[in-house]
Amino acid sequence: MFTMVQLQQPVRPDQDTFTVLVSDHMSEDGLKPILESSLVSVIRESVDDTTFPLEQVDALLIRSATTVTEELLQKMPNLKIIGRAGVGVDNVDLPAATAHGVVVVNAPDGNTISTAEHTFAMLASLARNIPQANQSMREGKWDRKSYQGAELYGKTLGIVGFGRIGSELASRARAFKMNVVAFDPFLTQQRADKHHVDAVSFEKVLEQSDFITVHTPLTKETKGLLNKENLLKTKKGVFILNCARGGIIDEEALYEVIVEGHVRGAAIDVFAEEPAKNHPLSSLQQVITTPHIAASTSEAQKNVAEQVSKEVLDYLSGNPAPHALNLPYLDQDVYEKFSPFTKLTRTLGETASQLFREPVKHIEITYAGEISHQETGLFNRSLLAGFFRHRIDGYVNEVNATLIAKERDVKLSERHDSESHGYANFVKVIIHGESRTLTIHGTHSQEFGSRITQINEFQLDFKPAKHTLFVQHNDRPGVIGKVGQLLGTHDVNIATMQVGRKQEGGDAIMLLSTDKECQDSVLTAFTSIDEIASVKTIEL
Repeated sequence: MFTMVQLQQPVRPDQDTFTVLVSDHMSEDGLKPILESSLVSVIRESVDDTTFPLEQVDALLIRSATTVTEELLQKMPNLKIIGRAGVGVDNVDLPAATAHGVVVVNAPDGNTISTAEHTFAMLASLARNIPQANQSMREGKWDRKSYQGAELYGKTLGIVGFGRIGSELASRARAFKMNVVAFDPFLTQQRADKHHVDAVSFEKVLEQSDFITVHTPLTKETKGLLNKENLLKTKKGVFILNCARGGIIDEEALYEVIVEGHVRGAAIDVFAEEPAKNHPLSSLQQVITTPHIAASTSEAQKNVAEQVSKEVLDYLSGNPAPHALNLPYLDQDVYEKFSPFTKLTRTLGETASQLFREPVKHIEITYAGEISHQETGLFNRSLLAGFFRHRIDGYVNEVNATLIAKERDVKLSERHDSESHGYANFVKVIIHGESRTLTIHGTHSQEFGSRITQINEFQLDFKPAKHTLFVQHNDRPGVIGKVGQLLGTHDVNIATMQVGRKQEGGDAIMLLSTDKECQDSVLTAFTSIDEIASVKTIEL
């Protein structure tokens, strides 16, 4: 998280041309937008080898070979934008770029089709044992019986994670007359109907699918998502695919269930640790492995180069960069004015996202008090950035959060109210799902900082903390003591606690900040307390 808030301020050119340094090899066709533009002059040399003065470079285009560090940024004081021709930006120091006022953009959907096609190619090859049969022929054999396959027709494909790639894969599966079920926390019934898939729970995907493919970000929640316990919940004879992120599938567990005969086969393009030479899964006849090549097509490389070229050119022309991964520097006085409110709305977004694990259709935000007289666009963006932070594979901030919401059909609306409930500044957020809603209130004051003042109908006064437990329980004598004793037994220290209830003896909630994150074993232990209805962790 940045130490300052930044607003996007596009370049207003006051010079005839800009210099663009293309440091890595890129598709010639993809670079046409900048090569053919009279606005820029293009230098195609590595930053390490160029004889052109780095201090005169206005834009830098890279792939993965060039690493942008604080040291490099200091050598490029005139740099305005970095374009990464690809999805990830692991080779760019984002906080340093932000501190230097440099916008960083990438190409988030340039390889969507290539990845979807590679996944489907793996799917078909897996069903028909094509790589194995080909290898057999290379060895001079004619062994038809060993490679009897399975038809895709009428089979059920389970997609875990229904973003751009998941939806593209679904259309291809339907063309082969497959049934498609999908699980995604943001998948609404309306979007599922649009893509002709059945929106189901994760458990139903495991139970119903003949093929399961994952297309989620790698987060704390999805790491090891397909562990041995979940793999054993699948149909016997299921096929497993991962062309998304290494680590989503527990590779050791997958190896075991294949050897044991529960999983029939797997197709894996990504691994927890790469390069994955001599990986145990590659030794199994039932497994197809490829060296992270899902996005390696000439078309994808052209697309990502073209996308960042156009965006860099557009930005240098004075327009906003819609795929920016950070925000340009904001003057200190403006930062001091806006920072507390952006932090408040971001915190409310993060908290609401972790409490509401259902598909989301609409986020409604209401401002009252002094904050309602400010320009609230940045607050809305900050709320969305917080809400999507734990759900998206990649960097989410105030610039790209609105695009992410649009891609997932999440509507955002705002209201201004005269009723501030006695607070100088008041923010109310309502998350609308398909079957229920979540309401969370917050406020900020110079004296007390940011506070959460209400969750649904429960009033409280809680200062957001890095590690928080949200406990829903019955209001009975001794419950608080039981919770404290349980956490103490697991060596978890309670820093603060707030309790909210509607009436004596009814439903109630606790918010407890703890000195460390509570592991799954701690959450499981809460089932021993009869009065506890549910426990969730909130990590900020």
